[in-house]
Amino acid sequence: MSQPNILDLIKDMPMEWTAVAEIFQLRNGYTPSKSNKEFWENGTVPWFRMDDIRQNGQILNDSLQKVSENAVKGGKLFPADSIIIATSATIGEHALITVPYLANQRFTCLSVQTKFINHLDMKFVYYYCFLLSDWCKKNTTMSSFASVDMDGFKKFLFPIPYPENPKKSLEIQAKIVRILDTFTELTSELNARTKQYNYYRDQLLSFEENEAEWKPLSEVAEYSKTRISFAEIDEDNYVGVDNLLQNKSGKTKSTRVPVSGNSTQYCENDILIGNIRPYLKKIWQADRIGGTNGDVLVVRLTDKAVNPRYLYQVLADDKFFDYNMQHAKGAKMPRGDKAKIMEYSVPVPPLTEQARIVAILDKFDTLTTSLSEGLPREIQLRQQQYEYYRDLLLSFPKSAIHTANQT
Repeated sequence: MSQPNILDLIKDMPMEWTAVAEIFQLRNGYTPSKSNKEFWENGTVPWFRMDDIRQNGQILNDSLQKVSENAVKGGKLFPADSIIIATSATIGEHALITVPYLANQRFTCLSVQTKFINHLDMKFVYYYCFLLSDWCKKNTTMSSFASVDMDGFKKFLFPIPYPENPKKSLEIQAKIVRILDTFTELTSELNARTKQYNYYRDQLLSFEENEAEWKPLSEVAEYSKTRISFAEIDEDNYVGVDNLLQNKSGKTKSTRVPVSGNSTQYCENDILIGNIRPYLKKIWQADRIGGTNGDVLVVRLTDKAVNPRYLYQVLADDKFFDYNMQHAKGAKMPRGDKAKIMEYSVPVPPLTEQARIVAILDKFDTLTTSLSEGLPREIQLRQQQYEYYRDLLLSFPKSAIHTANQT
């Protein structure tokens, strides 16, 4: 697949540009009343939130949470094969939903009007919504929270190739989709390999009762009680929740360093855990002395029968973060419960077995979390390649534009 072939695909293509509000029916998502238990018990209706996109991607056929049919306003679900796009809070995130559903109030739902159904491939719509997403991020209004300029959103122009020939239009859209799917499939394969490593991690850290002694975290570790002066910290050794990286990727330099007072001290081998939004999986094992604040937990090993790196691997496991979220407090910005975290059960096998597990998992970490080598680097390169061709394929030449008023 060469660049000239892609350019030939869209060169001089007849195009009708039509406002989003004309092509799609727009409906706001909503959250059924939490005080009405009937809405939430024995739910069968998919109810999508941002967590669904974060955990399961941007083409979804099921939700993490469901509501009952009694919770559906007017008995009308949003139709299958429509788009949800966040127009407040985490602006621009979007997904293609392939089943009838509901979504929360963060999302605006776009379902194709009847007269356009035979003119649009929904996978093509999904890909073009990346451009709509970029527009949303650049066109927000601020009040108590960020939200998209919905007047401009409704006027955003959406392309329909070969408007006078629906069959050819769908063919050209399908061809564009196939090219972009090729890139996303490659990235998906790499992500699947990461999930495979996570499976092996779970296997290595699963023990029968007689294979390990199970102890609450409080029996093998404690929170740091020591303090460090601002004069001893800098951008390299100060760790706030902002410069801890998501998905167990370590930390970066801090852009905010205290200029007075004392901070919580961490030492080499201490484990630092971001305590805001535990689902972000921010964790780092210190290789130096430094300071942090109340939004970062500093877990310090106290039991000599536990290998420091082994404890890190236990706390870097998804099971720990799932446990942390289960007991977290707060809805909009959940925060881990420090007391409950200390109740987390840690399996403690013999030190020789801990060392064997650490050697294997450290190799996995290099493959799955290293920024300079391994899968993340490959995924990043594939993603950049995909975005380049996506922009190329969806940036139709101005010479080929024909507005709805001209046709």
